[in-house]
Order: sequence, then C-alpha cells, then structure tokens
Amino acid sequence: MDTALSGFRPRVRRPLIALPQRYAASTSALRYAAVVTARALAEAVFRAGGEPFMMLPGPPEGAAERLGRCAGLLLPGGGDLAPWRYADGAEVHGSVYDVDDSQDAFDLTLARLALTGGLPTLAVCRGLQVVNVALGGTLRQDMGGPDAYHRHKTHPVRVRPGCVLARALGAEETVVSCYHHQCVDRPGRGLVPTAWAADGTVEALELDGADGWFTAVQWHPEDTAASDRAMRGLFEALVRAADAPR
Repeated sequence: MDTALSGFRPRVRRPLIALPQRYAASTSALRYAAVVTARALAEAVFRAGGEPFMMLPGPPEGAAERLGRCAGLLLPGGGDLAPWRYADGAEVHGSVYDVDDSQDAFDLTLARLALTGGLPTLAVCRGLQVVNVALGGTLRQDMGGPDAYHRHKTHPVRVRPGCVLARALGAEETVVSCYHHQCVDRPGRGLVPTAWAADGTVEALELDGADGWFTAVQWHPEDTAASDRAMRGLFEALVRAADAPR
C-alpha cells in the first residue's frame, strides 16, 4: 500500500447520487461531441453532502444494475422528450428541440426503476416531464409562444402545505428560476400537483403512496441553491433521504 495513503480514513461518507449526463454536439474545450452535466447541478449535490455520479446514458437493459450502485437519483433538465412517447400520432410542434430517443429511453427507464424501487429521487425540469411521461402522463408541447414561456424567468410559486416539497423547502411560497417552454398537461398515474405558478402552470409533482422520498419540480433549483436557503434545502433533503437506512 502507498505509505502516503496507509493512514487515510475518509472523514465524510457521501451517498452516491446518480446524475444522468446529457449529450452535446460540441463543447468549447473538448472539440468533439461530448456528454455534459450542469456544473451548478453537480455542485448543489456536492454542497448538500452527496457525491454526484455522472452516469453516461446507456442501453436501458443495463440501467437497473448501474442504478443499483447508487443511493439516490437526480433526473436533470435537458432537451425535449420525443412527442410520440406521450402523444402518439400528434403533429410535432415546431418549438420541440434536442430530441434524442436513446436518451429518452434511458431516462424513462431510470425513472420507472427508481419509483418502483423506492430510490430517493429528485426530478428537475425535463426530469419532471420524464417522470410524468413514464407514468402515462402527457405534456403540452408548447406553452403558447415566447410571451407564455417560462424561460429566463424568476417567478413566485405556491406550494401545497405539508407535501414533501414544502417540507424540503421550509416554505409554502417561494421564488423560482425557470427555463422551459413545455409543461404538464395530464399528470401520470398517482402523480399529484404540489406547486403552481400564478398562471396556473403545474410547477411540481409528487407520487401518492410513494415507497421512497420523491419530488419533481419544473424549475431549476440549482440556479439559486448557492444563495437561496429554500433551494439548498431541496438538495439537502434528497441527500438525507439517500443517506438514510433503507
């Protein structure tokens, strides 16, 4: 054994939080196609005491074994789900972007595995939409044009008292950072809305009778988690649940 490591003992045990990466056609530093993770998202998990596991999207049939190594799951934002997955036969709206069927298949599989197995799960933006579609729900392909989008916007949301989200945030009203042009149309099986924007947009979902800790938010809590106690609390709640005996 390396003598420099012989006396080493880890001071903190960080639960491993699966964080699926996103495909990118290019990045400025890597020259070629890449897989990426939002730095703010990984840092929010780490700041909360978790260890982000940057999970490469792969074949759905291998997802169970890979996810089984982890103590929690964070389904991140990203491009749009393929509309055929929730609106079979519908015309694809012109605003739909960055669809990747292999990434959809992987994310949907992770969502179903995590919810079935009671794995602590936080779903963010696209992640909320993945969970909704995984449980048979539908999405609005477009919220009605740029004036109706929740892009580059912060706005208040109202949270249902007593729900998982309200307990994590420590609040029943909060201001959130959004970047989405789609939203929930019909909630999936067992999913119930737990937060709303002033315009009525569903901003959060939870699962009735969930076996493990779970909440999904349409906004991006990582945008403000470094300075906003409520958003930081969301990541801390995920990590606490992941670190608890199961």
